[in-house]
Amino acid sequence: MNWLEQQGIQPTDPSGQTAKDFKTDQDVRWCPGCGDYSILAQVQRVLPSLGIPKENYVFISGIGCSSRFPYYMDTYGLHSIHGRAPALVTGLKAVRPDLSVWMITGDGDALSIGGNHLIHILRRNVDVNILLFNNRIYGLTKGQYSPTSEEGKKTKSSPMGSLDHPFNPLALALAADGTFVARTLDVDPKHMQETLKAAAAHKGTSLVEIYQNCNIFNDGAFAPLSDRRTRPDHALTLTHGQPLIFGKERQHCVVMDSQFNLVVANTAEVDEAQIIVHDQHNITLAQMLARLTPPSGPTPMGVLYQTERPCYEDQLNAQVEAAQSGGKATGVQSLLESGYTWTVD
Repeated sequence: MNWLEQQGIQPTDPSGQTAKDFKTDQDVRWCPGCGDYSILAQVQRVLPSLGIPKENYVFISGIGCSSRFPYYMDTYGLHSIHGRAPALVTGLKAVRPDLSVWMITGDGDALSIGGNHLIHILRRNVDVNILLFNNRIYGLTKGQYSPTSEEGKKTKSSPMGSLDHPFNPLALALAADGTFVARTLDVDPKHMQETLKAAAAHKGTSLVEIYQNCNIFNDGAFAPLSDRRTRPDHALTLTHGQPLIFGKERQHCVVMDSQFNLVVANTAEVDEAQIIVHDQHNITLAQMLARLTPPSGPTPMGVLYQTERPCYEDQLNAQVEAAQSGGKATGVQSLLESGYTWTVD
């Protein structure tokens, strides 16, 4: 019995849901042309297909342009504080494992002040879906360089060019033992919907990096991928069990050189057996793909890695149940009175 049934609330029938059911009456306040509009639209289109009652969805965000998201979703939600959304979603999922919990964050919110929280929710494998909007800039605070901005980036806070080496969000997630790591693009609705569905179906922490254009402070950051004319030659679409081939004429492929590095080759000039076949369960390949970035190669798009591991909240609740059934302290007062106690006169 889930929480709704315990409270005597009749859940909605998810079979009749549409994208309109997840739209609020709030004015969407992003800059005209922002990639966030597309992400919002795709999430609202995907949720009805998941077969989950609307009352069981929760969206929690931190701080940033992306973090206005909960206002625009007609679900339960919370706009929390900078970088601390992972702590809130962990607590919520621990006590309400029946909920479908989504965390909305950005490259500044998740990878700067929230970096420590992010790696720990990944290693714990809490069953939540993390959507990390990456526009490689601080948009809400008007254009400072962010943890994912490229070296040499000239901004208001780095007028001579940033000296910081940027974070690679997917490499970071894999290093933290994330169990589902993927990437998609704001202007590719079909691919984003497929990726979001795969993330929602995963039992455990799913992290989806979404390349999102900030047309005010960092316009064109992902131009080769955003332009449909150039995307085929710059995006490496990952499909489990399929060879890594890309290009308008499928003229490019990914092979391994003698130094065990992934490199781009001409499809017509290599033996078919040399072309790497994507295996989303292979952590080593995923780590190599996460490092395959321009100008050394194309940008991998899709699910880099997926594996199964027990979820934190399941193990936590099993511990609580075992402690209660074992006749140990079951309340605050009994805990206070257990073990070594003394009285201060």
